[in-house]
Formats: sequence, C-alpha cells, structure tokens
Amino acid sequence: MDYKSKIGEECGVFAIYDPGGGCARSVYYGLYALQHRGQESCGIAVNKDRDIYHYKDMGLVNEVFTEDILQKLDGTMAVGHVRYSTTGESLRENAQPLVLRYVKGNIALAHNGNLVNKNELVDELSQTGAIFQTTTDTETIAYMIAKQRLSTKSIEAAVANTIDKLTGSFSLIVMSPTKLIAARDPWGFRPLCIGKKGDAVIFSSETCALDSIGAEFVRDVEPGEIVVVQGGKIKTIDTYKGTKPKSMCIFEYIYFARPDSTIEGQNAHESRMLAGKYLARQKPVDADVVIGVPDSGISAALGYSLESGIPYGLGFIKNKYIGRTFIQPSQSMRENAVRIKLNVLKDTVAGKRVIMIDDSIVRGTTSKRIVNLLREAGATEVHVRSSSPPFMWPCYFGTDIPSRDQLIACNHSIEEIKDVINADSLEFLSLENLGKVTPHTAPGFCTGCFSGHYPVPVDLTGEED
Repeated sequence: MDYKSKIGEECGVFAIYDPGGGCARSVYYGLYALQHRGQESCGIAVNKDRDIYHYKDMGLVNEVFTEDILQKLDGTMAVGHVRYSTTGESLRENAQPLVLRYVKGNIALAHNGNLVNKNELVDELSQTGAIFQTTTDTETIAYMIAKQRLSTKSIEAAVANTIDKLTGSFSLIVMSPTKLIAARDPWGFRPLCIGKKGDAVIFSSETCALDSIGAEFVRDVEPGEIVVVQGGKIKTIDTYKGTKPKSMCIFEYIYFARPDSTIEGQNAHESRMLAGKYLARQKPVDADVVIGVPDSGISAALGYSLESGIPYGLGFIKNKYIGRTFIQPSQSMRENAVRIKLNVLKDTVAGKRVIMIDDSIVRGTTSKRIVNLLREAGATEVHVRSSSPPFMWPCYFGTDIPSRDQLIACNHSIEEIKDVINADSLEFLSLENLGKVTPHTAPGFCTGCFSGHYPVPVDLTGEED
C-alpha cells in the first residue's frame, strides 16, 4: 500500500519507575505494544544511579533492541518512544527520547504531539544562544525546561513554567536523575494514562501497553495535569487543569489507537463499531457482504453489519511483515504496492455486491486501488463507506494530514470522488454522527481536520481556497 496516501500515525510514549529494576525490558514490551503509533524510529533511556544512558535508532522496536542492548540498559526508571515524523524529518538524530546534559545535570524527554508556536519559541531560544541539533518540538521543549530550571527550585517547577509557554498538543515524559514526570497539554489533545504494577508506576500513551506488562490501569492523566513520581511517591500539579476546553483528537478513536485500548473511558473498538452502525443508517444499500479494510476498518465493518443485517465477511488478508519503510524497487511496484500489503479473499467477494468500510479517504489513490482489487476478484458491485467525515483541513496538532490541495475531498464532490475511486456508491460518516461515537466520555473533541474549527488559533495562510 502506498503509505503516503494514508494518514500517518502518532508517536507513542511509555515510561516506568520500578524500584526492582529491569525497567528497560518493561519499556521494550510497552513500546512493542505501541508500535502502531510510530514505525520510523524508537529509543529507550534509563536512569541508573542518577545517570542517564540511552539507545535509539531507525527501525521497529524488535529490530533496534537486541538482547545485548537491553541487558546494558538497566535502571530503576526508564522512558521510551516510538516515532512517526509529523514535524521534523525522518532521521536518526530526530529519534527520541532526547537526552540533554546541562548545568543542573541531565534529563531525558519523550513527546507525542505538535506545538503550534514552535517557531516563536525557537526564535526566542536562539536569541539566547541555543543551538538546535534536531528539527523536533521535543528539543525546543527540552531547552525551555533547562532554561526554566536555572531559576526554579525543582525540575517539576521548571516543567510547569514551560507548559505555560507552550501552545498545541503534547503528552510529555521527563526523566531527571531522581524523578519521573508526565504532563499533558491543557486541551488534552493526545492520550496519556497511568498504570500500576506492584510498586511500579507506569505512564503510557495507551492502555494496551499497560496490558503488555501485566500492569493495572489506574486513570488518565488529566488535561493540564503534571504527575511527578519520586521514590515511588506520586504527587500532582493542577495549575493548568481546567484552563482550556477539553479537545481530545477524535481521530484517536477512529484510527490511531489500538482497538483494545481504552481512552477517556471509551474503548476504541466500541467507537469504531458505533461509527459503522451510524454509517449503515445514513445511506442504506442492498448488498451481500460487508468487509473492512485492515486494520481499523474491520471494527466499523462489524458495526455496519450488525446494524444493517448484511453478513460480515473477511475480505482481506494483510501482510503484517511489511512496515512503513518497505522499499518499493520500481515505479511499477510502487503503483501496485497495495497488492503486496493486501490480498483479497476471492471466495468472500466473488459474484457479490460488496460494502467496503475504510477508516478514511485522503488522496483517494489507495481507495481506488483497493476497489479495483475487489472488482478483479469478482465483486459485482463495490459500495465504499468511510468511518470518518471527509478530510477538509490540515491538522496542526500532530496528525500527518496533507495540505488541502492534496486532499481529494477539497477538490471533488462526493459524486466525483465516487467516480475517481471507481465505486458504485460512496458515503462518509457525517460530522453529526461523528460526535456520537464516544457516548460514554465527558471531554470535548477536536474535529478541526473535518470541520476547520480548531480549539487553538492557527495560521491558515496558504490553506484557504
């Protein structure tokens, strides 16, 4: 599949304090569970006897970390990160965690999100002599914390002062020689939760990573909250809680999160099932089978099937051993990459009217190729349904959505898109129904990429029609 025609995943963070040691191995398993959030690079930093050691590289978790490396990374605190580049190039120097040594000692940072005011902060820091080695928001945050630490009594106070100057999304982990700190932006764009396992305290982007090490979910880090762990004791700083409207990224439920993760009290699989059910109500169509495009389209397809009464069928087999960095050797292979990642189960679709559910349609190129695969496999009709509304605007908070001139919905009507992707009919989940896929959760949501309404003022220069 041409990965550039799909939405880029978020990054993932995982951190642990465990007086029993062996933290690097726990982080390894946590990152393995979060691999879906970033497949470009990964890293682990550990605190051993108040000193910080780290290792990071390009590649998947199981490729980067060997047994020898994990044995050398041992300590009572550790922080890890998997990365998909939304800001900053896909280079080794941009891999996280970022370890910074400064006059007060050393710190390690891992960050998921995107700062709207990064350029202003970089200009300000550069004027005071900062020299940037990466192009990531994380380095900007690290320099600001280090600067604040020179005039504050503690690292958590420096983090608090820094948060006051940040605009945008961030779920942040900071590890100092004695403390493990987790912070979430006041809008709560990106998820972050707390877990426990015996005397160990864990922070994770998703609950599925807690499950991977047998930890118990305690609660979500609240938007604007700073949680500090020192010697097993936990304290919180609530200065920024409730200061901004809650704005969880709705796409976490539609696509980013693993189906078995629970975010703000709502299971991602259940949200996708609901999206499918509402799609079935919006524009019913006679068909013989409902199929889902792996992976996040499957839950929505199940919901569609239950609501419509049309049987669900396994329509695709996905090659799970090809990651984002798969090398296409020629132009012809790039054009046909979808065949390598997805194979149609002909017995499911041959001679049948098919409803195909996908999580989104971005440029339309992948959808067209998948529809054509179904037709080649013998499908007599292909009705495409998207479990999200049309993408109409870019994201400024960490989702890798292309500019408007590359979004098919900005340049074509739904009827035109239907023809472009060679479908018999096409329907997107409505904005109204999008707001119903998380009925058990209290916070508001950011739908800016669909509606153009952002919870934070952004510069739309160059994005207007």
